[in-house]
Formats: sequence, C-alpha cells, structure tokens
Amino acid sequence: MRRATGVRPTAGDVVRQRRARGDHVPTWTVRRPRKRASGLLWTARVGVALASCVAVTATGLVWAETADLADGFTTSSALGVDAPHSSGGAENILLMGLDTRKDQNGQDLPADILQQLHAGDSSDGGYNTNTMILVHVPADRKNIVAFSIPRDDYVKMDGLDVTDAKIKEAYGRRKAQTETDLQNEGVTDPHQLETKGREAGRAQTIRTVRELTGVPIDRFAEVSLVGFYDLAKALGGVTVCLKHSVSDSYSGARFAAGVHTLNAKQSLAFVRQRHGLDNGDLDRTHRQQAFMLSVLHELRDAGTFTDLDKVNALVDAAQRDVVLSDGWNLVDWMQEMGTVDGQKITFTTLPVVRYDTVNGQDVNIVDPEAIRTRVQRAFGMKPHAAAPTASAATTTTDATTESGASVDAPAPDSGTAVSNSDGVPCVN
Repeated sequence: MRRATGVRPTAGDVVRQRRARGDHVPTWTVRRPRKRASGLLWTARVGVALASCVAVTATGLVWAETADLADGFTTSSALGVDAPHSSGGAENILLMGLDTRKDQNGQDLPADILQQLHAGDSSDGGYNTNTMILVHVPADRKNIVAFSIPRDDYVKMDGLDVTDAKIKEAYGRRKAQTETDLQNEGVTDPHQLETKGREAGRAQTIRTVRELTGVPIDRFAEVSLVGFYDLAKALGGVTVCLKHSVSDSYSGARFAAGVHTLNAKQSLAFVRQRHGLDNGDLDRTHRQQAFMLSVLHELRDAGTFTDLDKVNALVDAAQRDVVLSDGWNLVDWMQEMGTVDGQKITFTTLPVVRYDTVNGQDVNIVDPEAIRTRVQRAFGMKPHAAAPTASAATTTTDATTESGASVDAPAPDSGTAVSNSDGVPCVN
C-alpha cells in the first residue's frame, strides 16, 4: 500500500499487511524509524506554530524527502555571526510570536482572513512580539526548560530612541527606526524596507532577551498571527479546559467553563484573550502554555500522523509562515532529538515584582538580576547575579500608579509552571 508521493509505509505497516493476508513473514531485523521527541513536540511556536512544525518533522516525515522540507523555510541571519553561544552541546532557543496583521512581505492580509482572526485590521497590533518563550535544551537533550517572557516586562532598550520600554516593543521600535534611517539614505523599495526592518527588529529582540536573561541565544524561530491560525487550522482541533466561563468582545473568546475542542478561530481567541482575566496578560501567558501542552497531547496521542492530508497541511503552513535562524536544519535537529528517550519539558513564567503605570501604559516591573540568576540556574549556568528571595517571586505585592498611590491588584506572577499529566491543563 502506497500512502502518498514521497512517503513510504513503514516496515511495521508492511509486516502487518502481509500477516493480515495470511502470508508467511520471516523473522528479520529492520531499521526502525527514530522515536519522536515527545518532550519537545511543542517547541517549534508561538504556541502551536513551531510545535506543529517540529513535531511533524520529527515523526510523520521520517520517510519524506527531507531535503525539500529543510529548504522550504524562510531563514534569518538576525542572530549575528559574533553572538555568544552556549557551550558543551546545550542550546538556547528563542521562540517569537509576532502580533502583526501583515504577511511575510509586509502586505495587508485579505479581509476574509482578518475577519477569521477577529483581530482588527492591518493597522492594529503593529510589530509587537506578544509571545516570547526561551527554551533551554541541555546537552543530554532530556530535561528541557522553557521560560515564558511576559510581553509587558519593562526593560532596558539599548540603541533605540528610548532607554526603557515594554519588551514586546523591541521588534517594532527597531523596525521603524531602521526603515526611517534607510529612507533617509534614499531607499524607497517597500520590499527592501520591510525585509531589512524585520531583520533589525529580530536582532533587537534577541539582544534584549539576551541582556535581560544573561544567557546566550543559539537559535530562534518566529511566527505571525496568521501563522498561528494556519497551523491551528491544519491541526483540526485542540482540546482546552477553562476553570471559569469567559466572554470577551476584544478577542472573540466566548466559552463556558469546562473542556472544549477548539477550531482555529477559537484557538486564536483562546490564546489572545487578556481582558476580563484576573491576572490579565499573565493569565494569557498561562493559557499559551496550556495550549502548547494540549497540542503536544494532540500530536502525540491523537493519531495526527496517520492522517497524511493533515501532515501535509501542517508542513505547508509551517513553511509559509515560520522564520528560522540561519543554519538551523530542522530535519537533522529533530532526528537528533528523536534518538533520546525520557524527555520532559517544564514551562515557567519569568517572575514579576509588581505592576505599575509608566507614561500612561500598564507595565510589569521586574528585577533583572533576579531574572538572570533564576534563568542561569535553570539552564545549568553559574549565576552572575544575586539570587532572588522567595518573597520576591511568590508574595502578593500592591501595584502603584505614577502618583505613588497604592491600588488593589492581583498578585504578580509566581513563575509556577503550567502542567497536567493528561495533557489538558485547566486554566483561567
């Protein structure tokens, strides 16, 4: 039985088919496909995006024409040739989710797509990186650690027209500044402006995250809002669980409490909602983590890779919407990851000290030294900053306004990981 062009049945398929027909099947040794990297299936998103991309590469496409797959992604040199790298075989990977309503070329998305996204028009969102996840893959490839970086963390910005800003703004601010500089030099080609602007935005984001966390970044991947939608659509349904009913006109999230299987439009609303949640953007971060774990469960246990139409749709969407750092051969990398048994992944959120208002904007005040210490320790490095106290990460702290008056506010995020053994964590 042939499945599809370029994909061969496995040795196990052939044996089962022959035995079902009553044929005698002699005993022999066959080369088995490498096991999938179950602990890392989520790794390639902004949630589902890279999750799907990496998982597909690691499993369903073992028999595919891998050269074509590896060559099908858009790549970026934003890491820089002189950037510091991890030592001893470990790797740190930054996953960026871009909130733009434009395509890879800076063109407005079609009106019907924008309607499905329920995310306004092309002028909304700018080029904010509303999702950032820093993943540490140790040399033995086993105990993987992932830190979500809250988008409103107020941090230092080197080389920009501001000294401090929300970390999500690094990409868009550098992009706009670079395009202005190029225009002043006489560059008028829209494609060149978009391409160079985005490269500069990626580089600024990478540099800002590296300085905040104190760890090198070896690889990165970027996906846009429409990329998330396309990959969620290709998956065909993801199961989530809510502790409470929600109704939010901004994101389009309208769900009763309990377990739901979401389509692509609903999935996007689920991971985008922050209005009406007790902890706002931090609750949204936990939703993204829970969604990733559910995607892992779906990819690993729901027979996704027996559906070749779904596999092909996932690959097409990933190649269309995902940007990878130069030199990252996802096929080779995932085949290496697939040789390791017993992998597990832990999601954590970088701690926030308090909430505040700066220049009329709600921001998260953070302790950079405490963050560096926490991340470096989690990544197996010797900390170069004072260790954070337990109270700084776990106690309730009043937010303060610019006037200095204390206001009631939810507790800053404690950095607790979202996890559940059945693959469907319940979140706010």
